[in-house]
Amino acid sequence: MNDPEKAALERTAQAGIAALQAGDGKAARRAFETIVASGRATLQIWLWLAQACDMLDDRAAVLAHVARVVELDPANPYALVMAGEVQTRSGNDRAAIAWYERALNAAQGRQLPPDLIARLNRAAATREAAFARFEAEMMGALGDAGVDPANAGPRFGEALQIVSGRSQPYLQQPTSFYYPRLPQIPFYDPADFAWTAALAAALPAIRAEAEAVMAHGAGIAPYVEADPDRPNKGHALLADARWSAFHLFRNGLPIADHAARCPATMAALAQAPLPRIAGTAPMALFSILAPHTNIPPHNGMLNTRLICHLPLIVPDGCRLRVGAETRDVRAGEVLLFDDSIEHEAWNDSDAPRAILLFEVWRPELTEAERQALTVMFETVAAYTPDQA
Repeated sequence: MNDPEKAALERTAQAGIAALQAGDGKAARRAFETIVASGRATLQIWLWLAQACDMLDDRAAVLAHVARVVELDPANPYALVMAGEVQTRSGNDRAAIAWYERALNAAQGRQLPPDLIARLNRAAATREAAFARFEAEMMGALGDAGVDPANAGPRFGEALQIVSGRSQPYLQQPTSFYYPRLPQIPFYDPADFAWTAALAAALPAIRAEAEAVMAHGAGIAPYVEADPDRPNKGHALLADARWSAFHLFRNGLPIADHAARCPATMAALAQAPLPRIAGTAPMALFSILAPHTNIPPHNGMLNTRLICHLPLIVPDGCRLRVGAETRDVRAGEVLLFDDSIEHEAWNDSDAPRAILLFEVWRPELTEAERQALTVMFETVAAYTPDQA
C-alpha cells in the first residue's frame, strides 16, 4: 500500500470511529465497508463494522461480521457477546446461550474493560433468564402429561439439568487407565456393600487414632507431591500442607510404623475389598484438609476402583462434589464414589477436616476381571523395556 492509500484508509477508519462514538451507525457502516472493500480490513475493522451494523439492528450482517472476527480470533469476547445479544433480540434462547457461554468462558482470567464487564454481567443474567424460561416450559409440559419429575428419580433430575444447560455430562475420565463399559455413577449407596456397616461402627476407634496422629504431627506430609520421574502437572495444592496425608498403605505396601500406630484402622481396612496389586495397591490414608481450603476439580487415575471416605473429624461447612452432585460431609457417614469422574472438595470451616480415605474394587468387576486387571497393572508397574 502506498502512503496516500494508507493515509486515506486511516482517515476513513477515524471517521468510522467518530461516527460510532456519535451513534451514527449508517456513517460508521459506510466507512468500515469502504475499508473492507479495499481488502485491507483488520480484525478490529471487522469488529467495528459488526458494531455499526448492531447499532442499525441489521442482525444478519452482525452475525456475518462476527463470524469473520471469530474466524480470526475465536476467543474475542466482544464479538461473542455481541452475537449472543443479537440472538436474544431474535428470541433464539438456545443460540444466545451458546454464544454467551463462549463469551463468559473466553473472558475468564482476563483483564477486562468496564464496558465489557457490564455486558458480560448482562449476558450472565440473560442466560439465567433463558434457563428459567426453558425450565418453566419443560415443567409445564411434564405437568400437562401428568408426569411428576420427583417420581422419575435423581437420574431424570440430572438429565433435566443437562438439557436445560445448567449442567454438563460428567463422565469417567481417568488420567492413567480407562476400563470400558462400566456405568457412569458418581456416588454409590454404602448400604449396598456389606463391609461398610462394620467400617462405620469402628468410627470411634479410628477417629481416636487419627486425632493422635494429628496431635503428634509426625508422618504427615502434603497429599500432592512431585514425582521426579514425571512432568509436573501443576496441581494447585502441589507440596501444599493445607491438604495433607498420613499414609497407612502406599504403593501397595503398609507403612510399618504408621500402621503400628493405628491398629483399629488397619483392622477395619482388612474387612474391605482392597485391591492387592504389587507396586500399586492398596492405597489408604488419613486425608487432612485445612480450614478454608478447596481441593480443585480433578480426576483420579483409574475407573476400576471406587474411593471410600469415612469422615472422622468434620466441622460444619465440608462438602464433596462428584460430577453434578454435591453432598455435605458428615462424621461417620460413609461416602463411596467414582473418582475418575471430576470431583472437588471444600472445607469452609475454621477447623481441620480429617477422613479415612482408601480404594476398593468396583462392584461391577467380576473375580476373573479383577485377577486379569491385577496382572495387567502389575506388569505395567514392573515394566522395564529391553535396552539391548
